[in-house]
Amino acid sequence: MAEIRTLHDAVAELIHDGDTVAMEGFTHLIPYAAAHEVIRQGITDLTLARMTPDVVYDQLIGAGLARKLVFSWGGNPGVGSLHRFRDAVENGWPRPLELDEHSHAGMANRYVAGASKLPFAVLRGYRGSDIPGRTDTVSTVTCPFTGEELAAVAALNPDVTVVHAQQADREGNVQLWGLVGVQKEAVLAARRVLVTVEEVVDALQPRPGGVVLPTWVIDAVAEVPGGAHPSYAAGYSVRDNDFYQAWDAVSRDREAFTAWLETHVHGRREAVAR
Repeated sequence: MAEIRTLHDAVAELIHDGDTVAMEGFTHLIPYAAAHEVIRQGITDLTLARMTPDVVYDQLIGAGLARKLVFSWGGNPGVGSLHRFRDAVENGWPRPLELDEHSHAGMANRYVAGASKLPFAVLRGYRGSDIPGRTDTVSTVTCPFTGEELAAVAALNPDVTVVHAQQADREGNVQLWGLVGVQKEAVLAARRVLVTVEEVVDALQPRPGGVVLPTWVIDAVAEVPGGAHPSYAAGYSVRDNDFYQAWDAVSRDREAFTAWLETHVHGRREAVAR
């Protein structure tokens, strides 16, 4: 059952050195505030899992907290490369980064297998790709009914999944709506779950297309208005496109990035810890 906690306390309790952590949200509802709290607390040696890692993981990688990235495509959406990510891969700064790369379908199916408590998922994919030769989480399986050879991907069960949503009620039930990705699957696949929300309300109102995460699959809820910035929360905020464009220059330079981190993350401890 979920408890309403401060962001600081929830992160300290649920995320530990060496964990596999999934922070999901597809261009929308990305849990930036939670990631910044991880940086402030210096939680390290993390395996970061995410479909389409973007700026939020660029920041965690640049802060030196990641030892491995499990992902499908990475970039600054609409702008270009993730330069802290590239620096880690190409130059080992601030530390070397191990990669486990997948297709979008492969990552989604890994979460589904994890959520279903199955050891692997089956899909048609990866043919003609060199990815299976570079990871031990892709293999093949022969269909017992047709004899067809299919791709198999190992289940992904994060130690912790972190997502951002619009609302939670006081019992810890959560509702998110608008553009969603694999948040539900990543939550159900995880051993522990932290959800940050725009607001805690007395009762959730049904929304067309809304996804409800029940309190019994969540460990902690933290109220963090604006916790998805610079991404957006439908009904609460809009995407800060200027930030994504400005990030390109900040992230290209190690000193500029370090100064940004000190000012906008370490220097804003009280602003986001609610």
